[in-house]
Amino acid sequence: MSDQPNTEIESTQDDRLWATLSYIFSPLVPIVLLLLEKKRSRPFIKAHLAQALVFGTLVWVVIAILPRGLIERIVGLAAFVLVIIWGVAASRGESVKIPFITDFLKKMKWA
Repeated sequence: MSDQPNTEIESTQDDRLWATLSYIFSPLVPIVLLLLEKKRSRPFIKAHLAQALVFGTLVWVVIAILPRGLIERIVGLAAFVLVIIWGVAASRGESVKIPFITDFLKKMKWA
C-alpha cells in the first residue's frame, strides 16, 4: 500500500467509492462492475477492480479448501482486515499494491 496519494490516475469521488466497495464486498461488486462498461473503463476503478476480484476469489477458494475450524476463521479475519485497510486506501485515492497479485495483473495488462 502506498502512503502517498496516487497522482498518476485521476479519480472522482464516485471512482473512489466504487473502488472501496470493490475491496469490501469482493468478489461480488467487482463482478457487477465488470458488467458496467462506464465503470470498468475508468482507469482508477479498473486498477482496483482487478486486484479486488483476484484477491476476493482467492480468499473464497482458500476458505473453501481449508477444513472448518480455527484456521478458516483466522484466514477469514485476516482477509477482512486487509480488505478494510485497502478499501480505506482506495477511498483516499491511493493506489494499493497487493503482493504478487498487483505485479501479476500488471504483467498481464489487466490493471
